[in-house]
Amino acid sequence: MTHSKHPPVSLAWIVWGLAACLYLFGFFQRVAPGVMTSELSLEFGLTAAALGNLSAFYFYSYVAMQIPTGILADVWGPRRLLITGALVSSLGSLLFAFATDASTAGLGRLLIGASVSVAFVCMLKLANHWFLPRQFALVTGMALFIGVIGAVFAGVPLHLAVEAWGWRSVMALAAVFPVVVALGIFLLVRNDPSEKGYASHVSHEPPADNRPWKHAMLGLIEVFRYRNTWLLTIVPGGIVGSVLAFSGLWGVPFLHTHHAMSEADAAAVCSALLITLAISSPICGALSDRIGRRKPIYVVGCGIVALGWSLVVLFPAMEHSLLIGLLLVTGCASGSMIVSFAFAKESVPARQAGTVSGVVNMGVMMGPMILQPAIGWMLDRNWQGEMLEGIKIYGLPAYQAGFALMAAWTLASFLLILFTKETARTE
Repeated sequence: MTHSKHPPVSLAWIVWGLAACLYLFGFFQRVAPGVMTSELSLEFGLTAAALGNLSAFYFYSYVAMQIPTGILADVWGPRRLLITGALVSSLGSLLFAFATDASTAGLGRLLIGASVSVAFVCMLKLANHWFLPRQFALVTGMALFIGVIGAVFAGVPLHLAVEAWGWRSVMALAAVFPVVVALGIFLLVRNDPSEKGYASHVSHEPPADNRPWKHAMLGLIEVFRYRNTWLLTIVPGGIVGSVLAFSGLWGVPFLHTHHAMSEADAAAVCSALLITLAISSPICGALSDRIGRRKPIYVVGCGIVALGWSLVVLFPAMEHSLLIGLLLVTGCASGSMIVSFAFAKESVPARQAGTVSGVVNMGVMMGPMILQPAIGWMLDRNWQGEMLEGIKIYGLPAYQAGFALMAAWTLASFLLILFTKETARTE
């Protein structure tokens, strides 16, 4: 049967929005350990390196699932994949909430990362089917805003909730949310508007591949033949990794210990860093489209980011207002990383656009996966033996050593972006 009427915009947003709810939950869980560092360290007897590793378990599975997720979205369809992801993320949250040791808590984080990793790819696939092509950039740009809402809830609101009810109760309660999302997806989400009697915005889609895993491997080999793929996989990892390592784990204890901020105020600063990233990302993308070039925006952004984190390392005890202003400027400049996806897609044959996007997204998430535990390791190496109520206290030199890893990677990002080849129009 041929349908002539496209779905109403309100229905399209509901379908996409339910997938976005899982993405929001993923962002919430991504940065939640940042306001629970004291509780987790005390509960499981963790060193800084062990705490960083516990938080990074989320990223280990998230990164590993990027390529399989793209294939599963084609084979299963986004609806089925989203329902499965939501239910598994609830299980992971419960496992984390009731963990009796660090290993079980790590397994919970591992399940959460693997399950919520499906959200972004499924959002893109649903957007392709449910929205007009000219709306695709707007819809994908909204994804980061939705994610940051989750990160904001994992800031001051989560801190207050943990103080009131304890971290285990709050994490257990949070596990209810993805179950509700899964129910909503089951009732309302369909892979294509034609399943609800409307015309699809995809006029033709290739038949399902009967050997998707083999073709995925061949695609990976092909995209890595292009220099830009390598560079655009490494560069955003340093930018996003630094933002998430600071705002998602080490920023709150640093600001609380060495800048006399309350934990709530420190969490608010870290949330603001994420918000500036979210606001600036679509602006950087739109500006890149407007001037018709990718590289200039990215070079300037990387330069500011490298300078910003270098100043944090060199002057960690700077005055409060200067430090907050510097963090916000660095967060704004970090939004330039959004150009990575358009830049990479234009660097390879069109048939490999999806594969290279998955590769770049893996690079993005490898940043926090590596930096969070690495900074913890540096903190432990430079610990001077100070403790308070059973929790290790790290001095400014320890934080300088740890944050130097962020500065080093962002400086490398700035140097590497100079070697990329421009792809957009240059007239």
